[in-house]
Amino acid sequence: MYTTVRKYEGVSDPQAAAKKVQENFVPLISAMPGFVEYLWIDLGQGAMLSVSVFDSLGHAIDSNQTAAGWVGKNLTILPPATRIENGKVVARKGIGKATS
Repeated sequence: MYTTVRKYEGVSDPQAAAKKVQENFVPLISAMPGFVEYLWIDLGQGAMLSVSVFDSLGHAIDSNQTAAGWVGKNLTILPPATRIENGKVVARKGIGKATS
């Protein structure tokens, strides 16, 4: 498995961004080939983190292009990602699905 982490800073309305991501982006990314998991994290002070998990590096990289295109067209309150990292998952433990 491979993970992509995208960090956004200077988000003017984190609650509105989270709502749009949940309602519109999550269905898009979760339908992509190789999708495993997605997280949208509010780091506070206008910073947010997107974590995508895919079954291959190629699928993870494809998700970056999809995310950048979607953000540019649909989430103008979100600045471009300040940092994007891809990496292989080398250790993992899960306890099931969490509820919010």
